[in-house]
Amino acid sequence: MVASKDDGQKRDAAVQLEHSQKDKAHLVDLAWTSKRERRLVRKIDAHLLPMLFLIYIFNYLDRTNIGNARIAGMADDLQLDGSRYNWALSIFFFGYLILQGPSNLILAYTKPSIYLPIIMICWATISACTAAVQSYQGLLVVRFFLGVVEAGVFPGAIFLLSSWYTRKELAKRVCLLYTGSIVSGAFGGLFAYGITNNLVDARGITAWRWLFLIEGVATIAVALLAIVILPDFPLSTRWLSTEERQIADLRLARDGHERGKKRQISLRGLKLALRDWRTYLFILPCMTATCAGTFTYFIPTLVADLGYTSAIAQAMSSPPYVWAGIVVMTNGTVCDWNQQRAWHSAVPITIAGIGFILLTKVTNDAVKYFALFLCGAGVWAPIPIILSWLSDTMRFPPEKRAFAIGFVNTLSNLSSVYGSQLYPSSDGPQYWQGHAANAAFCFSGG
Repeated sequence: MVASKDDGQKRDAAVQLEHSQKDKAHLVDLAWTSKRERRLVRKIDAHLLPMLFLIYIFNYLDRTNIGNARIAGMADDLQLDGSRYNWALSIFFFGYLILQGPSNLILAYTKPSIYLPIIMICWATISACTAAVQSYQGLLVVRFFLGVVEAGVFPGAIFLLSSWYTRKELAKRVCLLYTGSIVSGAFGGLFAYGITNNLVDARGITAWRWLFLIEGVATIAVALLAIVILPDFPLSTRWLSTEERQIADLRLARDGHERGKKRQISLRGLKLALRDWRTYLFILPCMTATCAGTFTYFIPTLVADLGYTSAIAQAMSSPPYVWAGIVVMTNGTVCDWNQQRAWHSAVPITIAGIGFILLTKVTNDAVKYFALFLCGAGVWAPIPIILSWLSDTMRFPPEKRAFAIGFVNTLSNLSSVYGSQLYPSSDGPQYWQGHAANAAFCFSGG
């Protein structure tokens, strides 16, 4: 029996393990105070959430900075017309689709504190190499391998979060992680604005090349920090005491997770996930939201087409991201409170559909800019809810949950290959076909 008592205070009600689709012989009787558990969760939050948040900011920044580079001179230097730019986006997703499921299976049997930072260093190096690209063909090669290396980051982060938090804690944390992509969009626009104004042809290097170099080096620095701070799994994390490890593991068992144990690499998780019909239910809503979400690669272009100069368009791209971040976090927090995941995924994507309809119909620049706020928040808000719902549905065994997250995310991003082709420059500045297609995706996914 492991117990905890707070001196000078009344003992809170003890939390007892419940039978949760497991044989009771596999569980150990444990009692701990709710205050003790809250303190443990805060400790986990402090170590895990800021680091994952920072990792995903740089993950998305290194993936999407091509949009800022395009209007900062890359399009002219590499002769990127609308079709070529769209293929530079699409080929990333061909690489991105290859390793998500396998990468998560590897993560389930390794140390996240080592595995994820190694991925970061690899993608940072490849992203920095974009600064040396001299041709369209070279850009395609770099973008393909960038997608291959980045494939394991987001599904790996989702799996790691689901290995630490209960169902009533998960949605808000996944939304916080996903907000990293939104923050990177806002920060990326401002960062690009600073570079395009202050590093034009510095040391004989064009501004858009500096963008890739600086962000690549910064990502490597974050990776080294992650090795020190990022935790592994509840029973193998060095900064938890023995008692805290037991509580962290057993509170998840109470919530329906399989208890942590040493496992050997096998294809068990793959087989279980593919045989479970529930895996396939999550594909359509996640796929439609992800496809519609590819419009964010074109936000700098859409803003520039409203009549702003390149530098001002970089800065004006940030406010829609800021608003989206507020909406995503609010949506996730309320979802954890009421557990109505269906509503919290359907309502935002429907609002995004309305935003895309406005973009197809109106010509007023102020209204079109407002519609970008609706679209951005609406397409981003449902995805973390859907993925946390999936993680909760596939609670055990962990390797099944790991592969299911990677598998659904892989098929969802398959739609990004098509979504990246929806905004050819020949359709500008109205881009009604792309907006209409995304409106249809939103309403079908809602």
